[in-house]
Amino acid sequence: MRADEGQPDGPQYPGSGRGSWTWSRTAETRRVILDAARDVFAEVGFADASVARVVEKAGSSVGSLYHHFGGKAELFLALYEEWQGSQEHRAASAVAQARHEGETRPLALFITGARAFLAGSWEGRGLADLFLEKDGPPGFELMRRTRAHAWLRQNSLLLEVDDDPIGRVTVAVLTTIIGEASREIVTSTTRDDADRITDAAVAMIERLGVFDTA
Repeated sequence: MRADEGQPDGPQYPGSGRGSWTWSRTAETRRVILDAARDVFAEVGFADASVARVVEKAGSSVGSLYHHFGGKAELFLALYEEWQGSQEHRAASAVAQARHEGETRPLALFITGARAFLAGSWEGRGLADLFLEKDGPPGFELMRRTRAHAWLRQNSLLLEVDDDPIGRVTVAVLTTIIGEASREIVTSTTRDDADRITDAAVAMIERLGVFDTA
């Protein structure tokens, strides 16, 4: 009997079994395909991108792409979900840190989250710019609207405004300022321009945030 007979194929690590290795390889494959899709979509847009071009860039196969994602549309939506998730995490982490440091004023916390969100818009501008265009798969507009509504609800809770017409309009206006500032930032050519846009947006929010009585 050979020494390696009956042993699982592939590298083994201390404290890990074959299952964890398989998961690691799966995650790595997904990451490589997503990164390739991000580059291709950013370069030519969704409509002109092809599965063949993505897998060529990823050094993968069409079968692997369809196995992990289902197709070009699902790849685009997965990238959008990933980007939105990273933006939400960035803003939430900044707010949590501010609270930990003793900040309790709703408007100050909102501005902290806004600054973090806009910083992420600059850092991820290559991909973010793609999501601002109307070039996307079926269902993308609905997903974007659903995310926008969820963002409004989160901001309402953060700002602690009353659930009445004035409160809803105030939250919508402040959230729109962040959204429009983000649009401008992702098309900026320098970090200085992005910072100026952020500062201008924050100044507008501060002027409009007269409800902050904390």
